[in-house]
Amino acid sequence: GAMSVDSITDLDDNQSRLLEALQLSLPAEAQSKKEKARDKKLSLNPIYRQVPRLVDSCCQHLEKHGLQTVGIFRVGSSKKRVRQLREEFDRGIDVVLDEEHSIHDVAALLKEFLRDMPDPLLTRELYTPFINTLLLEPDEQLSTLQLLIYLLPPCNCDTLHRLLQFLSTVAHHAEDTTDKDGQEITGNKMTSLNLATIFGPNLLHKQKSTDKEFSVQSSARAEESTAIIAVVQKMIENYEALFMV
Repeated sequence: GAMSVDSITDLDDNQSRLLEALQLSLPAEAQSKKEKARDKKLSLNPIYRQVPRLVDSCCQHLEKHGLQTVGIFRVGSSKKRVRQLREEFDRGIDVVLDEEHSIHDVAALLKEFLRDMPDPLLTRELYTPFINTLLLEPDEQLSTLQLLIYLLPPCNCDTLHRLLQFLSTVAHHAEDTTDKDGQEITGNKMTSLNLATIFGPNLLHKQKSTDKEFSVQSSARAEESTAIIAVVQKMIENYEALFMV
């Protein structure tokens, strides 16, 4: 997708061609999207967000249909339907999630995808630094979390941004509200703490835990689990500041 140039001086007379040479090629998306991207003025930072299609599709579907669903992520789903959806995404089929798909199936698919990643989204090597941010002064915690996010691979960083943006939106719909006609709108009851409790262990862990481990050092694990939840809750509540350069 990029041009090759033998010498940078070839490009001196044409700055936009220099940018073109530096531009990352877009993934093979629909041709029309590519053309639209080319029509825009070349950006100084022409980076395509690297978010797995499954994550983006699930977040979009839940933002559209699930924000008022009480106990979203807590209510059971159909294992068979979730497995079927997962297999369709795995085969590279262009899966379109619509109103026919159960909110709870899509929510379960998103959780499963994050849980089953070979390396967690916040990566094993950064596990201890992320947990240790809690030992810092409160005003230093956010700036340190931000620096740790910068150390993530680009794909992890983009995916984390999309996920936190979504979880923050879910948390904003947790409380009951009243619409302009005085009708009560039921909140989903999923506060940032509830969401961090569910997603924390999927995003941040050292290794997959076995039942044996749980029984051996349960008090230490409980303490660690509380720390994981606290870190992820802080990230959900402050995601905009964390991704503001």
